[in-house]
Amino acid sequence: MTDFLDKYPWISFNINTRKLSWKSWLQLGKCIAKCNQIKQAPLTPEARRRLHRIYLAKGAHATTAIEGNTLTEQDAEKIIEGRLELPKFKEYLKNEVQNIIDACNDIGHKISQGRFEQKITVSQICEYNKIVLRDVPCAEEVEPGTIRQHQVSVGNYRAPDPVDLAKLLERFCQWMNEPGFKDDKESDVLLSIIKAIIAHLYIAWIHPFGDGNGRTARLLEFAILLNAGLPSPATHLLSNHYNNTRALYYNHLSKATKKRDAILFVSYAIEGFLDQLNEQLKEISNQLVNVYWRNFIYDQFRTESHKKVMRRRRELVLVLSEQGDFVEANFLKALMSEHYEDTVTTFSRDLKALVEQKLIIQEHSKFSANKQLVLQWLPFSASQ
Repeated sequence: MTDFLDKYPWISFNINTRKLSWKSWLQLGKCIAKCNQIKQAPLTPEARRRLHRIYLAKGAHATTAIEGNTLTEQDAEKIIEGRLELPKFKEYLKNEVQNIIDACNDIGHKISQGRFEQKITVSQICEYNKIVLRDVPCAEEVEPGTIRQHQVSVGNYRAPDPVDLAKLLERFCQWMNEPGFKDDKESDVLLSIIKAIIAHLYIAWIHPFGDGNGRTARLLEFAILLNAGLPSPATHLLSNHYNNTRALYYNHLSKATKKRDAILFVSYAIEGFLDQLNEQLKEISNQLVNVYWRNFIYDQFRTESHKKVMRRRRELVLVLSEQGDFVEANFLKALMSEHYEDTVTTFSRDLKALVEQKLIIQEHSKFSANKQLVLQWLPFSASQ
């Protein structure tokens, strides 16, 4: 076994976490705290579904875009909703994204049903590869879900010889399932984040398949994070980080290989994960603002006097709230046409009243909902 591992000295199946800097440990602690914030955020069921959909689309888009898929995040959302139509010659692009979406949903369903295989196995990794390459054009020598039988190189990186792949994968799975990656309940999540990043790196290093190794690695990373109890939206963030910093991603993979030090890649991934969590919390904060704002507006118009007027003004504020920025009065009036089809005077009077109540803000001829009124109620602010 020693001679076998000596062929690939960077693939040591060992990680010295003591080499992680104090900054990385601090960032890991913040990551866990922010994941707990996300899990405990009092969102409505619809807001939670929307958040799940947004980040599933981001993750599926990111993990395929790294490999050259040219579809957008918006396209990925349309695929989730079953609304994307493409010319036949571009269908493979849709299939690549759909495969990741299907795999993530299947993993999530199995975890929620208690049917997810807790141990990482070679057959599981092969199944992930088979899924990501389903209905996707591959080279003739590539068989999805099957360990490659030919030598490959990625840029300047020469992947391990085919004859060694089965043993490398078996040793990898054995290592991933050792007690060192699972301590007590308090450290489980922390260790799982490191484990997920390491699993990604080692699949990239071993490169066991003829195609789809990166997607397989990131899917395994996602599965480890979700199974560890991280909130679903957060489990897609590492893929998004890698895609947003694609040059750095490949640079850190290369550095970790040349210096035979996985910590270099782990540190880069942790820092990006924290940055992405901060961005996600801003999105959640916006969702919370919308929930609190809507409740606040309903409270402002509970009076029974002039009930029709109050209802109309309430709807005006709520419609304006959905625009997200300052809009022209004429545009707003068009959106509210069923309430103001007879007269302009009523519309102008309502706008003036709402400005006086400070429920909306006016800048010249444009108007916006004054959501700043409810920001003070949030458990965390949009600027956090």
